[in-house]
Amino acid sequence: MLPVVLLQIATTVIVSLIAGLIAGMPAFYSALLGGLCCVVPNGLFALRLFSAAQKSQSVNPMTFFIGEFIKIAVTIALLWAVVMLYHELNLLAMIAAFIVALKSYIILLFRH
Repeated sequence: MLPVVLLQIATTVIVSLIAGLIAGMPAFYSALLGGLCCVVPNGLFALRLFSAAQKSQSVNPMTFFIGEFIKIAVTIALLWAVVMLYHELNLLAMIAAFIVALKSYIILLFRH
């Protein structure tokens, strides 16, 4: 999971820089926040699965499903918070960075 989270961070930074160059600093921050809305919950989910795997030899399926539910809830809460609290939001930049970070694992699939 760590390579996926690191790749999501890298793609978030790249998309943020591109958005910033095209549309200015509000787009940069919007894209950065949008990407982080994907990266932070995925990182927490990966940490939860890693710690559960360290405690026992196998991961209980309920650990996965509860973690996935929490990840989705945190993602929705973060997206809502960004939309409500960042007044100079560039919605297109935020959504683009979120989607790119969300789908960046495809790059790892084609790496080998």
